Amino acid sequence: MTAATKSDIWTADRDHLLHPYTDFSTFHEEGSQIIESASGMHVIDSDGNKLLDGIGGLWCVNIGHGRKEMADAIAAQVMKMQYYNPFGHSTNVPASMLGAKLAELAPGDLNHVYYTCGGSTANDAAIRLVHFYFDQLGQHRKKKIISRQNAYHGATYVAASLTGIHGTKMGFDRIGEDFIHHVSAANLYEKPDGWSDAEYCDYLVREFDARIQQLGPDNVAAFIAEPIMGAGGVLVAPEGYHRRMWEVCQKYDMLYIADEVVTAFGRLGEWFASEALYDYQPDIMVCAKGLSSGYIPLGATLLSTRVYDVIAQPQCEGGVLSMGLTYFGHPVACAAALKNIEIMERENLLDHVKEVGPYLQESAKSLMNLPIVGDVRGSHLMLGVDLVKDKGTKEPIGDGVGEKIFQGCLKRGVIVRPVGDRMIVSPPLIITKEECDEIVAAISGAIKDHLAEANV
Repeated sequence: MTAATKSDIWTADRDHLLHPYTDFSTFHEEGSQIIESASGMHVIDSDGNKLLDGIGGLWCVNIGHGRKEMADAIAAQVMKMQYYNPFGHSTNVPASMLGAKLAELAPGDLNHVYYTCGGSTANDAAIRLVHFYFDQLGQHRKKKIISRQNAYHGATYVAASLTGIHGTKMGFDRIGEDFIHHVSAANLYEKPDGWSDAEYCDYLVREFDARIQQLGPDNVAAFIAEPIMGAGGVLVAPEGYHRRMWEVCQKYDMLYIADEVVTAFGRLGEWFASEALYDYQPDIMVCAKGLSSGYIPLGATLLSTRVYDVIAQPQCEGGVLSMGLTYFGHPVACAAALKNIEIMERENLLDHVKEVGPYLQESAKSLMNLPIVGDVRGSHLMLGVDLVKDKGTKEPIGDGVGEKIFQGCLKRGVIVRPVGDRMIVSPPLIITKEECDEIVAAISGAIKDHLAEANV
């Protein structure tokens, strides 16, 4: 890329694009980093720097960047049929075959698929369908949804309200406060001193039950939860938590929505984590990201037979299920997802994650030897590192240190994701043990540079 061309792109981006989570205090002066190309585990910026993608794009590039057979599959579908109206009783081959494949891979009787363009819209669809489900049953008061603090469920209006990260809502109006409620996150790092994991789990389950009682069981429709919280800090719940929360839902005739936008398609070594790792069967499961490995936007809301059999009945004479998107079951996106799953199966990526994921977790524990690292946690290819002022008080470090560590990693050729005082790692599933070591070494080196500069 020539200097002039780079300048044109930088200027066009600054002047015309409204990026997700833009920091306007610096954006107009600093602009954006331009990523020009990508291959395998790496991306290349406009200065020619080759950077190890330690965050998998954004939790999503599971099979790695630049796979030629993905490009070929996408191109072939474009030439065969790039799009046709999906409304009513019209379908296409890739959407139909992907629906059958998802039903095969999903646990239990999650046999029915509603396609969207991503995770946020899939969560929105889940909530609308939950409300419709109980309306069809004549339970018109059963509308309230319980989410969790620090949860991340998306950026569309309802999904943003489900999200429990307060920093994502600063300055924005809030909707759904009459039907969206939150309980505590399952955050083992911040559990009360002296409590065992089991005692903490007991507290969280009691709190959930009490909130349902407070709101009225006849008013509460569903609970939504990520198996492991992603953007909220890679928060791993205590053992038995999800199963017990599911049991509470069963007690009060509530639906359990598993938001597996991040965790599905191999990040935890399973196609889906809910049943395989946490022993509960969701009524609704939401996926996106790794579904297509980020090659084309695609999301899906998977419905159990219990839910489908109710919403599939005509609600009135001549009535139809009056919700849907122009790009529902987009043939090119579904063809990409089918090829993505084929690659994952052929290359045994789930087994690979089961081998390399624990290695990453064990290697990262060495970061605990550094004075500003308060916690290192995660599972398989989800890793979170908390930066603190004091290990005893667990006070977040602040002062922009997270951004400094991020920049320090970039200088070492590695991309990690700073979320406030946390560093998050979520690499493509094709990562090697040597590349795991490279990521951990970059974080360690960046922290040591900061400590030296701060004379700590």
